[in-house]
Amino acid sequence: MTLRNAARALITMLVVALPWTVSQASAAPAPPSHAAAVVLTYDATGAAEFVDAVDSGAAVWNDSVANVQLKPAGSGDRANIEILADDGWPRAQTTSLGNGTVWMGRQAVDEGHDTIRIAAHELGHILGLPDMKPGPCSSLMSGASAGTSCTNPNPDASERAAVEDNFAAASLSPTAYAPRMYRD
Repeated sequence: MTLRNAARALITMLVVALPWTVSQASAAPAPPSHAAAVVLTYDATGAAEFVDAVDSGAAVWNDSVANVQLKPAGSGDRANIEILADDGWPRAQTTSLGNGTVWMGRQAVDEGHDTIRIAAHELGHILGLPDMKPGPCSSLMSGASAGTSCTNPNPDASERAAVEDNFAAASLSPTAYAPRMYRD
């Protein structure tokens, strides 16, 4: 086959195949459009022995919801959430939706409560959830009322939905969220 004949054959193949390729590409469904998640940063440098529990609690929320994600703050960056360790009871102080301070209190740990559940629960307050006491172990926001044998760090369906609603792009208004102190 001469070079000229090979070129003609190649052009013929392209002319025949090109419309099929274009129609197949245009028939492919467009990927779903999702609003970008709100990224909240946390500083666990003051969390002492609870740093791993805080990271695990943040990971629980990251795996559970799409509208907000919790990430460690970069060195020297101002974080939305400060995490501290102390000898008191765990608690959270919100300043606005997604902003505040969490205290990982050793008193609850000394009584036998799970550190990852504590971290996820307190972060839940920062994400706009109230306590739901008394409550079953299946409810993260039932907190200590579920007892020391409860190690479930996962929010239930209604808790996940509430956080998704709190951080939905159309309704995100951190300044409209009243500051609160939660002592768990």
